[in-house]
Amino acid sequence: MMQFVFWLSIVLLFYIYFGYPLAVKVVASVRPKPVQKSDRDLPNVSILIAAYNEAKDIEDTLRNKLELDYPGNQLEILVISDESDDGTDQIVEKVAKDAACSVRLFRQVPRQGKTSGLNTLNQNATGEILLFSDANSRWDTQALRMLVRNFNDPDVGYVTGKMVYVHQDGSLIGDGCSAYMKYENWLRLQETKVGSVVGVDGGIDAMRKQLYHPLRADQLPDFVQPLKVVEQGYRVVYEPEALLKEEALTDGGSEFSMRVRVSLRALWALKDMKHLMNPVNNSLFAWQMISHKLLRYGAFVPMVTLALATLYLAPKAGIYTLSALGYVAFVLLAWQGRKKEAGGQALSPVYSIPYYFMLLNLASYKACVAFFRGEKKVIWNPRKG
Repeated sequence: MMQFVFWLSIVLLFYIYFGYPLAVKVVASVRPKPVQKSDRDLPNVSILIAAYNEAKDIEDTLRNKLELDYPGNQLEILVISDESDDGTDQIVEKVAKDAACSVRLFRQVPRQGKTSGLNTLNQNATGEILLFSDANSRWDTQALRMLVRNFNDPDVGYVTGKMVYVHQDGSLIGDGCSAYMKYENWLRLQETKVGSVVGVDGGIDAMRKQLYHPLRADQLPDFVQPLKVVEQGYRVVYEPEALLKEEALTDGGSEFSMRVRVSLRALWALKDMKHLMNPVNNSLFAWQMISHKLLRYGAFVPMVTLALATLYLAPKAGIYTLSALGYVAFVLLAWQGRKKEAGGQALSPVYSIPYYFMLLNLASYKACVAFFRGEKKVIWNPRKG
């Protein structure tokens, strides 16, 4: 029995992290669906930003958007302050006075969270294309053009960009991506080639305004809105040349809290949109959602069963002994990665990959526990989860 549990756990983990990506790569090679990109016609666009107590970052974010390579008469920026009380509103009004394009401030009282704020901004936006930016997100000057050129393809309804990590001065950290983000971005590229991606970045996204669906306050817009686009028969694609620059979180506690929050809201989104996992409706996308999201969020289960089976079988045969030693070594490397990060040391892939892998799966476990308890997360403080 434990041998069956051992091998089933191995197969599941392999499929989740390697088998599915390789299968998508094969499908993309056999039956590619290229995006018909063109920057011939530039649409009117609205950049939507929800902010709560972002006085530290909001001016830099707005100045960044005003420096984008896009005609000012075809661009507007809408900011909704979620009952900020740190001067965020006054900073937005100051920037708006001398801005080269329309910058409008809205105020949401009492606090209702990002999703409600975006619903309000959508009602007031005039652009054909809506773009979503976090209040601390800095875009490359060409990012807007790179995003909207995808909408030349009438089948495209939603576009997500590429997040890269930078130092405080804006320079790239290495090549700008962690090992995890390299993996995710490669997978998004393959998913785009087969039709639609399942996950987006949230801080640099765009969609056709006509496809926007008002969401409940507890729904995750970065996850549910793209699924609503797929539901309407349009594609959600990845644009690797639209760059979002964000400072890397060096505090593992903040990263963990953020991952728990996002995972919890994503689990509720999967529940809300579970009909898209029915292969009768769209077999390809249902397979993608189950493999990329549902199984990924549940990967901690085969990790636990593998650990138990390995420890039980370790004394019985060579392969199980080696597996037990490998598992223990992996956990120790993750723990060392945590300690090194806490000490302010830069992590090599030897430590960062096990550490981040364990962090993601522990966050998924905590989110699943909260989900089954019926907990929901609507509002939170920025950057610290």
